Amino acid sequence: MFNSSSLNEFLLLAFVDTQELQLLHVSLFLGFYLAALLGNGLIITAVACDHHLHTPMYFFLLNLSLLDLGSISTTVPKSMANSLWDTRAISYSGCAAQIFLFVVFISAEYCLLTVMAYDRFVAICRPLHYGTLMGSRACVKMAAAAWASGFLNAALHTANTFSIPLCQGNTVDQFFCEIPQILKLSCTDAYLREVGLIVVGICLALGCFVFIVVSYVQIFTVVLRIPSEQGRHKAFSMCLPHLAVVSLFLSTGTFAYLKPPSLSSPSLDLVVSVLYSVVPPAVNPLLYSMRNKELKDALR
Repeated sequence: MFNSSSLNEFLLLAFVDTQELQLLHVSLFLGFYLAALLGNGLIITAVACDHHLHTPMYFFLLNLSLLDLGSISTTVPKSMANSLWDTRAISYSGCAAQIFLFVVFISAEYCLLTVMAYDRFVAICRPLHYGTLMGSRACVKMAAAAWASGFLNAALHTANTFSIPLCQGNTVDQFFCEIPQILKLSCTDAYLREVGLIVVGICLALGCFVFIVVSYVQIFTVVLRIPSEQGRHKAFSMCLPHLAVVSLFLSTGTFAYLKPPSLSSPSLDLVVSVLYSVVPPAVNPLLYSMRNKELKDALR
């Protein structure tokens, strides 16, 4: 029996046991991390330095790149360091900080993707009102609201999770500290309060998802009515990268947290966690730059 007040560290899941495979794990994670740093760093630099990209769409894209850098930097460096030093330990405060920051960035990113769907909707379906609805002040307020929502959500979940008594040991079956894995260490029925918060969060996330779906239904209805092929191509080039990012983010995150218990296994949980926490920040810059001529020109 463990008492949460006496815990001073957690033990994270080790990917592999042999030194050769540990180096392979570090190499793979380092590749993803460098790809995320390079891709998101280039987008941030291009948007900040090129005045042609000082528009609402690219302002939100800059914020998305910052969130991607934050989320992957919260989990991957610690995992690589543990493999290099052949340890599994993370301090109690470090675990709490990791959960807080990861939830901040993931929650804020989902809110920002919802805001970006609204930006696409106004640009295509209400073009005459775009300047009024998406002015610089309005964009800053929407981005600030996304960040603030992430901080509020993270503060509630982190405070609630670490106020629950832990009496099932200190071994976390994941390569980073994650709320569901911490809840597995809680005493019987002590986690129900946190489950209630998670249910509320899922309801809010579902509301954002419905908003994104309704927005894109209306967007594609308008786009398909555009008579010129060039106009349709330009509209699709604006929407498809965002839709791809939303699909990748939601599919991996939803499967990670809502998969049935019958499908749960340590190896599958590990693969899914990599898919939703490591892959999207590295892939998102590629998705946004593939069909975006303005961004390509700015990067050149």
